[in-house]
Amino acid sequence: MTDHMDALTAFGLFAVTFMLVCYVLEDRAPFWTFLFALGCLMGSAYGFLQGAWPFGVVELAWFVVALRRWWQLRGIAREPVA
Repeated sequence: MTDHMDALTAFGLFAVTFMLVCYVLEDRAPFWTFLFALGCLMGSAYGFLQGAWPFGVVELAWFVVALRRWWQLRGIAREPVA
């Protein structure tokens, strides 16, 4: 057993931790939803690079969902208050 983490595993750990932080902060501003989408994209890249393509596909789908949600929230935030 080794006592160190390889670069790919470190990237995966960073991606899912980044996603978690952004998910927790999503209610604060649409910006966090956009960052969550980017985290999902990083998670997808990690899945494909690791060889776990089902994880990569699901994270790619979450990227699309989160990006769409960000786009909608962005429009709501820009509407003038009457």
